Amino acid sequence: MSATDLTSAAEGHGTGSSVGTTDLIDVEATDFMPDDSVAGAAADLPAADVAVRAQQLTKRYGNLLAVNQLDLVVPRGSVFGLIGPNGAGKSTTFAMMASLLRPTSGRIIVMGADPSKKPRTVRRRMGYMPDNLGVYDNLRVDEYIEFFAASYGIHRSEWTALVDGLLELVDLSVKRSAMVNSLSRGMKQRLSLARALVHDPELLILDEPASGLDPRARVELRELLKTLNGMGKTIVISSHILAELEEMCTDIAIMEAGKLLAAGPPREILERLGGARTVKVRFATGISETFTVADDAEQAALLRRLLVDEGRDVVEFVEHSGGLEQLFMTITEGVVQ
Repeated sequence: MSATDLTSAAEGHGTGSSVGTTDLIDVEATDFMPDDSVAGAAADLPAADVAVRAQQLTKRYGNLLAVNQLDLVVPRGSVFGLIGPNGAGKSTTFAMMASLLRPTSGRIIVMGADPSKKPRTVRRRMGYMPDNLGVYDNLRVDEYIEFFAASYGIHRSEWTALVDGLLELVDLSVKRSAMVNSLSRGMKQRLSLARALVHDPELLILDEPASGLDPRARVELRELLKTLNGMGKTIVISSHILAELEEMCTDIAIMEAGKLLAAGPPREILERLGGARTVKVRFATGISETFTVADDAEQAALLRRLLVDEGRDVVEFVEHSGGLEQLFMTITEGVVQ
C-alpha cells in the first residue's frame, strides 16, 4: 500500500475531531480509596486534579499476575516516573492506561474516562509512546505524521502547519523529506514522540523512551520532556535510567512483581520510609566532615549546633542523598516473576 493509500484509509477511519462531554465519566474522588501507606499524599487529591487514578487494578495472564491490586494516583501537571525491574508490570500498566488492555479486575480512570468503556475518549486526551517504536519504514517523515493526523480526523488543510510545528518541536525539521528507515534510533524516538503529540493530548504515556539512546540523545529527550511539561502536559514515563528520572520527575511510583511499593515525591518517600541522608560540611580550616541526618529537622539542628553551639566557621553545607538509585535498592527485593 502506498503512502497516499495509507493516508486515505486513515482519513476514512478517523475518530472525529471532537469529544462530546457525554463521553466523559463523572468520577468522584470518593470512588477511590487507595492505600495511603504507599500511595502518598496524592491519594487525597480531588478528581479535577488527577490525570490517572487506579483502584485495585489487576491484570492476570493465566497463572501470571502481571499487575496485582495496584492503587495509583498521577497528579495533573506532574512528571510521573514509574520505576521497577523487568517484569514489574510497568508496560502492562501503561497498556491498560492507554486502553490497549482490559483489566482482569479493578478500575482505572484516565483524564476522567474509563479506558475499557470509552477508549476513543481516552485516546483523544492521551498520547502513548510504547517501548516498540512502531514506525513505518516505507514512509517519509512528513507522511508518517500526516498518516496519524488523518487517523485522528484532523483536516487535511491543517497538516502542513501541524507537521512543521511538530518537527520543529522535536528538532527534526531538516529530516522532513527523509525516509523513516534512514533515521537514527534517537531520531526515530523523537519522531515517535511527535506522533504521540499529533492530536495535542493533555497526557503523555511514555514507555522507556530513552531506551537505546546515546548520552547526547538522552539529554535532548529530557529537555524536550521538560518543555512539554512546561506547556501543561502531564507526563507518565518509565525508564531504567534512574538518574534521568531523578532530574525531571516530580513524583514517582516504585513497582515490583506487579505490586506498588511506594509512590509520591522521591524525597517524601525516602523520609517516609526512614531513609537517611548525608550532609557534607566544609569548614574554614579546609577540613571536611560528613554527617548523617534523618530529616529536615535534624539537618537544621546540625547546622545550628555547628554554628552556634560549637562556634565553627562553616563555608559549605551540602546535602547528599542517595537519590532514586538508593531508594530503589532500599525498597525492592529483586523479585522476578
